[in-house]
Amino acid sequence: MTLWHGRFEGTPSSELLAYTQSLSFDRRLAHDDITCSKAHVKGLAISGIITEVESRQLLETLDKVETELASGEFSFAYSDEDIHTAIERRVTEIAGDTGAKLHTGRSRNDQVATDLRLFTKRELGGICARILEFQKLLLGLAESAEDVYLPGYTHLQKAQPILLSHYFLAHGWALARDFERMTETIARLDVSPLGAGALGGSSLPLDPDFVAMELGFAKRFDNSLDAVSDRDFVAESLFDLALLGVHLSRIGEELVLWSTEEFGYLRLDDAYSTGSSMLPQKKNPDIAELARGKSGRVIGSLTGFLATLKGLPLSYNRDLQEDKEPLFDALNQLSLGLSSLSGMLSSAGFDFSKMRRAADSQYLCAIDLAEWLVARGVPFRKAHAIIGGLVRDSLERHVDLGELVEAHPQLGSEAAELLVPGVSVERRLSLGGSGTEAVKIQLESFRSMVAREDMRLQTLVSA
Repeated sequence: MTLWHGRFEGTPSSELLAYTQSLSFDRRLAHDDITCSKAHVKGLAISGIITEVESRQLLETLDKVETELASGEFSFAYSDEDIHTAIERRVTEIAGDTGAKLHTGRSRNDQVATDLRLFTKRELGGICARILEFQKLLLGLAESAEDVYLPGYTHLQKAQPILLSHYFLAHGWALARDFERMTETIARLDVSPLGAGALGGSSLPLDPDFVAMELGFAKRFDNSLDAVSDRDFVAESLFDLALLGVHLSRIGEELVLWSTEEFGYLRLDDAYSTGSSMLPQKKNPDIAELARGKSGRVIGSLTGFLATLKGLPLSYNRDLQEDKEPLFDALNQLSLGLSSLSGMLSSAGFDFSKMRRAADSQYLCAIDLAEWLVARGVPFRKAHAIIGGLVRDSLERHVDLGELVEAHPQLGSEAAELLVPGVSVERRLSLGGSGTEAVKIQLESFRSMVAREDMRLQTLVSA
């Protein structure tokens, strides 16, 4: 029996049921649907629409159904097109006519929207917790790196020596923006649609403010048309997750490069790498590669869902059923990605000496030579040309750059000292840069930011 059987004489076709069903994926909302229904029942009782006896019976029945779902005893019927239908059917089977009052003053339109907001609010909070753990890992790696330096790259060409701690913190700050975006999205979605009905509210004396408070939302909806059709929060969540995926993809790409023999900056732990079915010597960074690959999948979910939304008139349309699968999948992939990359990175062995050797090329100190001249009154463009000429001369004639610097009338032995390994990193003075003192300041700032995120996360969890 369908929820709309009174209007129809016949039964729905098998094709209609197969094409329109969402039970295969929206079972994930079972807990949220039970929670939503309990709050709705309490609201009906507070408003005098059902009696206290009926309210208690419905709440006890919902508890029983929740237990059946959790234990696997719940038996789904062929006509259960979604989890909401299945739960209401079972409540009615147990509680009879009282169970048939569960849907009083409510539509699946506001019910589904409320369930999904509850779910998204909680799940984004879970992603934030995983981001924070990853940031703490990066902070620990940065603190333990001490004076280790390696080449920094632009255009994937060696550019300047940078501290390894500076590198780890760079990814930490990107994740901080992801954390901030998600907490802002959670704040915007913290609105209860329950009471909006199908689209225009109800003639019954519902109390949407009470239900919103009961469900832990910050407030109720302002406009019933908007409440049932709004999926901005799904699009925002998908964007936040897609950009987080892009940041993890960048980390994954670097781990792929660093684990090659050509780079050799890190060694993969056996537990977080795979082998080859043909080549016995291989150890492959599959987690890092999938972090790259799955980012495209989440980006596709975002763009696909935006295309679904773009032509919809107010208010509810069945197209909105397409909000769940991309959101569920994106949450799954990012949750697994954060945990897997964290394990891969925390278990890897770093070759600090190889990093230093790779950054000890004299040519990576060219900018230090140019700035040495600038500090002595030479215009930067002129200094750039002088040092660029020396680099070209060194490469073409296969002459040590240090010898050319020492022999140059505007440079000499003092400037040549800048080419000693490790000196360049020590000379960086600008705040936010990769100098030793600047990174100490940055580390303290990052620690404080992580502490603030920790406090913010506790607020999200308790909300």
